[in-house]
Amino acid sequence: MSDLGFWQFATKAPDKLALVDPDGREWSRGELHAECNKIANQLHALGLRRNDVVATLLPNSAEFIAIYLACAQSGYYMVPINWHLAGPEVAYILEDSGAKAFFASAATEELGKVSLKAAQEANFPADGRICFGGDIEGFTDYSHFLDGASAEPPAERSPGNVMNYTSGTTGKPKGVRRALPEGDPDEICGLYSMVYFLFGIQPEDDNVHICGSPLYHTAVLTYTQAALHMGHSAVIMNKWLPEEMLRLIEKYKVTTSHMVPTQFNRLLQLPDEVREKYDCSSTRAMVHAAAPCPPHVKRAMIDWWGLSIYEYYAATEGGGTVVSPEEWLQYPGTVGKAWAGAEVKIFDDDENELPPNEQGNVYMLLQENQRFEYKGDKKKTEKERIGNYFTVGDVGYLNEEGYLFLCDRKIDMIISGGANIYPAEIENVLLQHSKVADCAVFGIPNDDWGEEIKAAVEPREGIEGNDALAEELTEFCLEHLAKMKTPRSYDFLVLPRDPNGKLKKRLLRDPYWEGKERQV
Repeated sequence: MSDLGFWQFATKAPDKLALVDPDGREWSRGELHAECNKIANQLHALGLRRNDVVATLLPNSAEFIAIYLACAQSGYYMVPINWHLAGPEVAYILEDSGAKAFFASAATEELGKVSLKAAQEANFPADGRICFGGDIEGFTDYSHFLDGASAEPPAERSPGNVMNYTSGTTGKPKGVRRALPEGDPDEICGLYSMVYFLFGIQPEDDNVHICGSPLYHTAVLTYTQAALHMGHSAVIMNKWLPEEMLRLIEKYKVTTSHMVPTQFNRLLQLPDEVREKYDCSSTRAMVHAAAPCPPHVKRAMIDWWGLSIYEYYAATEGGGTVVSPEEWLQYPGTVGKAWAGAEVKIFDDDENELPPNEQGNVYMLLQENQRFEYKGDKKKTEKERIGNYFTVGDVGYLNEEGYLFLCDRKIDMIISGGANIYPAEIENVLLQHSKVADCAVFGIPNDDWGEEIKAAVEPREGIEGNDALAEELTEFCLEHLAKMKTPRSYDFLVLPRDPNGKLKKRLLRDPYWEGKERQV
């Protein structure tokens, strides 16, 4: 039996710090263990059994983690729902997943309304509705739900799993469902937690993980729960603020995190006197993914935090590659080599495998323990595969040494005058300008060229977005890029990013294409 797994660590050393919640409350391992046991026992009393589904619509909290731990030792699928969705969107996931318990939040009036609308529209059973942070009509208060619950481990323990729903950018979201494994929950979850070994991180060893992004995101929850299963403490933020993260890193001597490049960019924009106030020397593996990181941003983070900036490339469906800071400095811009047991190949549109240094569609090997299906959508499952390899729609190439370089997402590629133009390359240049806080580049219709380049730019605080700035940015781009890659026009606005930093580029691009067909 593995020595890993949260429940084993909690049994052996119940007084050790397990978790710091967004309000600053410190939970011991024993307290968190008791909480997840109570939830597991009450869900069983509701009639849930192995393979049943528990849905959550919750902000980051200790209870969110406790619900995950309850499902993970009871053979349930946990479906974390993005709490920014509208009521009908949440209702769709409740119905499609077949959830039998629904944990919702009334932390804000709007969230309470969404929760109620979703439950009503999905005709969700009244006895399976539980709410936090206030009253929602027809929901049982969480504290009442736990009344009389046993804090002992459930009598029937088996490993559960998380079933995340894809973002649904091309239709209804789909649940990525993997068959539940057999065995002891500690042993199975201990195996999942070994992702940290990719970055040289060991069990316990005074490790502290900080979570600053929404736990409904696949990787955010994956790395947070893995930390607990490795015997690490976890510090949970509900609203990410750059200086607050620095304060928590110093206070709790944080060693690991899962971040996105937007957060790096915001941290680097802090005044020098603020950045220098905090000691970040404890960091060991501040891992990033989810979006390409501009090379100048990553280099600046390595200069600041040292050799603790790791990167990987993967997806909800599987993965992937990993790169250490030392390797990245040797091959700037790479997202790494395939990790042990993984494979990456590049195929053209006719499914021919391409040699090194030729751009094409990035495919990853679907490993036996990662096999999945999009729930209820066999056609979509098969569409994204070539044999045992799957893609998430990225374009890139492998160099001679096997390091993967991403160009962009295929759907974001601009085709202008027959030439393929990758927005990420242009965005990386714009982000180096001292007056640019954030940017997004995309194609808009052009009668002669098919598409032309548009840049949406969020100016830094105190900078006005006007014709003069547009002219300045154009000159800057012409110094660093071919003329064909220089934006033809600019929109100045606050970019629409979700709380995890993921850009909603469709909201910027789609209005320009209404009534027109875009070739990809």
